Amino acid sequence: MKSTIELFEDTDFPNIKRQKLKVLQVNMGYLCNMSCVHCHVAASPYRTEMMSRELVDLIPQVLQAQNIDTLDLTGGAPEMHEDFKHLVKAARALGVKVIDRCNLTILMEEGYEDMAQFLADNEVEVVASLPCYSLENVDKQRGKGAFDDSILGLHKLNALGYGKSDNKAGSNLTLNLVYNPQGATLPPNQQQLEADYKHELKAHFDIEFNQLFALTNMPIQRFGAVLLAKNEFHPYMDLLKANYVAANLTEVMCRSTISVNWLGELFDCDFNQQLKIPVPNKSRRHLRDLLMQNPAGDDIAIADHCYGCTAGQGSSCGGILEESAI
Repeated sequence: MKSTIELFEDTDFPNIKRQKLKVLQVNMGYLCNMSCVHCHVAASPYRTEMMSRELVDLIPQVLQAQNIDTLDLTGGAPEMHEDFKHLVKAARALGVKVIDRCNLTILMEEGYEDMAQFLADNEVEVVASLPCYSLENVDKQRGKGAFDDSILGLHKLNALGYGKSDNKAGSNLTLNLVYNPQGATLPPNQQQLEADYKHELKAHFDIEFNQLFALTNMPIQRFGAVLLAKNEFHPYMDLLKANYVAANLTEVMCRSTISVNWLGELFDCDFNQQLKIPVPNKSRRHLRDLLMQNPAGDDIAIADHCYGCTAGQGSSCGGILEESAI
């Protein structure tokens, strides 16, 4: 797979600094039951990189040391890590909010039939990928059968109270969906798209959810390789830069989130992690360093791909950045 990293090195993106650390985003490994076209970590059923139990046990200690509000678990499919449930329970015991970046189809896989119930029992917020509300588009991006299994997964979550606006018992069970464009375009208006999703999913499948997050595809890893193969990389970068919105710079997720890979190495965001661009401060490059050191005020590593987070509405793991930009 051809890399795009060398194309990002010369940049005029503005310098930014880290603020108070609120979110610890942990990539537990690249093993996944899917191989999606838009996946910026190139996860698949054939990846073997997985976080050690020693590092998993270090995470709750860091949450306490830095007084972090939220643990954001991703992968791959984080649920496939053998210590996923152990880590969720440890974080929830500390009163930390836990987010599971779920591909939905994992909930229907053999051996994971109880996963949805586990997430509900521990009040884990589910952020689920569903790049469209039509079978054709989802299966094109994520593989044949992905849409049907995603719908079944959503029904399973709804039955437990996730995303149900009229279910008091499920009021603490948040279900948010994630949209990614099909190709080299910016996401449409998030508010309008959310309304469309809610209407279509309710009308055709009786599915409910809380919010829709519209994310910009990053020109790295698998998606970056596709852009290069189609000679669309430079036009896509031109699109991102032409739609840069300065107001988004104050809200980019790297200011309050730090990313940890399966080896415990620290990065300013999940995208820098995949590009192997470490945090600039050499004294704080491993998870264990956060036991004694606070990263607030540190410089953030930037490159041209950062325009992906600041174009148009802006893009982060929580969707758009600036309501005023849409």
